[in-house]
Amino acid sequence: MTKGRLEAFSDAVIAIAMTIMVLEIKVPHGADWEALRPEIPLFLTYVLSYVFLGIYWNNHHHMLHAAERVNGTILWANLHLLFWLSLVPVATGWWGATNFAPLPTAAYGVVQVFAAIAYTQLQGAIVEHHGPDSKLAAAIGNNFKGKLSLACYVAAVPLAFVHPMISTAIFVLVASIWFVPDRRIESRLDP
Repeated sequence: MTKGRLEAFSDAVIAIAMTIMVLEIKVPHGADWEALRPEIPLFLTYVLSYVFLGIYWNNHHHMLHAAERVNGTILWANLHLLFWLSLVPVATGWWGATNFAPLPTAAYGVVQVFAAIAYTQLQGAIVEHHGPDSKLAAAIGNNFKGKLSLACYVAAVPLAFVHPMISTAIFVLVASIWFVPDRRIESRLDP
């Protein structure tokens, strides 16, 4: 099967998730700086989640560019990833609306854990379908960044109950690691 519909559908889901998140931010009632104060936590969680979704979109795009075709396993693995990404607006809204409370922070971490697992499964399904000598398999290598990110997310969940800002710092760290697009795939593709 060709991959065009999978790419278009994935792009749409991620774009909708980004749009839903911004709708959670309310227009301030007032014309001074104090009117912005209640929206700051939600705005900060929105920015971080927007970056995360952008990172997923960017890396998903590169990964699918390296794939020549898809099969049913890849389609289901992609839907699994999109399921977790579609929960990002809910987790983001709860996290920001509660001013970084422990349980919402942990819940945000759980969504990140399962999104990372789903992305890894999608990556594995594509590599399995294209073979161990494929461009994607060569580009991924040992996937150190992916494994490190998943370990960080897993650690962030219980640490949210120690202090939510520890988990928040971990989320920012992981976003920082991935903010520069992953060049491993680009370097393997034909110009």
